Amino acid sequence: MIHLKNNNSNVSIDEGELVSYIVDGEQYIHQKGNKGWRKSDDEMFPVIGPTIKNDFIVHTKHGDAVQDQHGLLRELSYTLVSENENQVKFQKKYTKNTWVKNSKFPSKSTEEFLFWTFDFIFEKKITLLKDTLIVDFMIQSEEGMPFMLGYHPAFLLSDTGEETLISKQQKITLKDVLNAGANAFPVLESDEILLINYDKKNLQINTKGFHNFMLWTEVNNMICIEPITQYTSFTNQQFSEENMQLSKGKNYFSVEIRVLE
Repeated sequence: MIHLKNNNSNVSIDEGELVSYIVDGEQYIHQKGNKGWRKSDDEMFPVIGPTIKNDFIVHTKHGDAVQDQHGLLRELSYTLVSENENQVKFQKKYTKNTWVKNSKFPSKSTEEFLFWTFDFIFEKKITLLKDTLIVDFMIQSEEGMPFMLGYHPAFLLSDTGEETLISKQQKITLKDVLNAGANAFPVLESDEILLINYDKKNLQINTKGFHNFMLWTEVNNMICIEPITQYTSFTNQQFSEENMQLSKGKNYFSVEIRVLE
């Protein structure tokens, strides 16, 4: 476990997973073990969404790859690159066509192994400033590699169902998110969203490089506010590089989580 501290703020990271963000004694991150979700944060790469309708196949110029829901990145382990009092950096490396054991098999998937047809390096950097937490991502690969990226943090709520969200003057209730179900509630063409908490200070989330969010929960005590490069639940998503972002070689994304006064 790695701990960051800055004045009145504290962060805990467990093998690259953000498991705690406390400001002025208030916890803002969903706690593992509570109802709702078994994690506190995660990343979705190189695809977002379920691939079962595509027979778990993603078509690329280097051939077909096998990917399960939200990609294979989450099956890889982070390596610690650097750390100091206010910042920590992790990295995952993948060699093309390497088989990765699928943790969803056999209970939730028919695919025992996953693979991707490109090399990549994926970096996650967490920086704690005063009342602000910044999560930066860098993806390095050959130019033209197709990909989607989603960040999947879960925020602790009051369990009253009274929290709301605002983006581009649209008010979204927790009931709206619950009703969206497994598809998640889309907030498109937006780089910022406000979480209005019931029992503590509000959170302002600003992003760079994603341009969309989706919101997901099945309970009243947490919500996942997920910056995404693409929302894939409108149609029967056909996964291929024709509808994915193409790498520039190095690709940068950022999420800023700020506790408002």
